[in-house]
Amino acid sequence: MNGADRATGRRPRTPSAQVAPELLNAAESVLVKDGIRGLTVRAVAAKAGVAPMSVYNQFGGKAGLLAALPLRGLGRLEAAIEAHGEADARARLRHCCLQYREFALANRQLYAILLEGAALGERCLALLARNVELAAAAGVITVRDARDAAQQIWCALHGAVALELSGLTQTLDPAQTYRALVDTILRGLAGSYHE
Repeated sequence: MNGADRATGRRPRTPSAQVAPELLNAAESVLVKDGIRGLTVRAVAAKAGVAPMSVYNQFGGKAGLLAALPLRGLGRLEAAIEAHGEADARARLRHCCLQYREFALANRQLYAILLEGAALGERCLALLARNVELAAAAGVITVRDARDAAQQIWCALHGAVALELSGLTQTLDPAQTYRALVDTILRGLAGSYHE
């Protein structure tokens, strides 16, 4: 019975410390399956196997869920685009740029709600700027202002991702087109650096 008490047919009560994460998991599942319009207190509670009042107790209702989901998504986006043992600063920056697209495509609904808040811009920009600073310090790119360069990179990455998510990419291989865009950006920032 999938974790339900066989004698009563009821699901065992989730410890209160685990209710909020369970509700967030359920909210993300509902978001992926039914989109933002399907994300209701009742749907999330049903998916989590708890009473709707649990959503109100933990998050104050739908608005609280919609505030918590982007924070969770941002943490996952940051983990996705953070360095993963790249050999040099250019490879690290390239990885960061490529993983941005991978995260967006793998988490379309979550990515869409991330765009509704200012937190995405600030945290993405900070992570990109840190990688730009490292690449500049290593001499593989030349920039006057890491934050400004990061903003330019993010504009290009987000624009490409938005076009692809909207089905407006006009190439046969959007992944290859995106990689070429990233490489063009890095060449443009490289100054005298050559591969």
